[in-house]
Amino acid sequence: MIRVKVISNKAQTEALKHQALLTKPQGSLGQLEAIAVQLAGHQNQVYPNINAPWISIFAADHGVAVEGVSAFPSVVTQEMVKNFSMGGAAITVLAKENQAHFEVVDVGVLHDITEGGQRSFEHLHSFRVAEGSFNFLQQPAMSNEMMQKSMAAGCCAVERALELEADLFIAGEMGIGNTTSATAMIAQICNASVDEIVGLGTGINPVQKQLKAEVIKKGLHKHSALLTDPLEVLRCVGGLEIAALVGAYLACAEKGLTMVVDGMIACAAALVVCEMAPEAKGWMIFGHQSVEPAQQRVFERLDVRPLLDLSLRLGEGSGAALCIPVIKMACALHEKMATFTEAGVSESDTDLKPERVL
Repeated sequence: MIRVKVISNKAQTEALKHQALLTKPQGSLGQLEAIAVQLAGHQNQVYPNINAPWISIFAADHGVAVEGVSAFPSVVTQEMVKNFSMGGAAITVLAKENQAHFEVVDVGVLHDITEGGQRSFEHLHSFRVAEGSFNFLQQPAMSNEMMQKSMAAGCCAVERALELEADLFIAGEMGIGNTTSATAMIAQICNASVDEIVGLGTGINPVQKQLKAEVIKKGLHKHSALLTDPLEVLRCVGGLEIAALVGAYLACAEKGLTMVVDGMIACAAALVVCEMAPEAKGWMIFGHQSVEPAQQRVFERLDVRPLLDLSLRLGEGSGAALCIPVIKMACALHEKMATFTEAGVSESDTDLKPERVL
């Protein structure tokens, strides 16, 4: 049974009242006001703040990659894990600039990069479940044991974050072939047309895009009798790192830790969580609109709006990390702006209720 931590309605109500007193037209700061109120409920205080953001990147390979659905070979997953560890990836730059704790978790990279070498990889946690998922055209992507162990890896990351008093959790991913798996999951859960929502992923050409759509449709058809609930969808056509994302998001909702959801693959995991426990959505901030059309279907189903739209399609938590300064500014504006009384500014005669900002 999933027990989502209750968000403080009292703190949110007081935060709304405070928003109504600030020297601005009510609702004029848009989503920034809503973020401050949401965080007030998360932190059970009228003036929330973000001091210790945490970023965990989960990496794993996908058996379906052998079908030619990606512009890059599977070895790139391993190479990017090394790049993460050495600080050369976009997300590591963003983590450093935001003073966020950073780690990468190997839950199923095809080859263990720590084997046979003397070199240690900074920021790397090895929680290897398998050498990648299975090709879902041949069999389910994961056994139930593989899925559960991967979800546990995500939960452990949240526990590490809480031990160091993190107040914002970002989960990213790395895995060649994972846009294929995530699109399959979203198509099944949202009852969406594969042809309409399949995207370019890492930058495939039109021929590869058509192949990718056919692979997804064949996979969903093969496992149609098993796709009876969100976890089975994850198990049959998902992946190890996506399962780790699901485990992390569930842990955040149960422990009461604000999470910023990244791009399409992260949204596929968030969709599974929200289908299992709708109240978990209250602990989520959706970071950005990527160029992947499948992500928009998730937003429509969950009735949410992302903070940013920068035409990103990188993944690895990059879009969510870009939201950290925006979230911090939302908190600062909420706490530090003067009220009408303090500033000696005349208030509007318009009777606009505070809850309209949400």
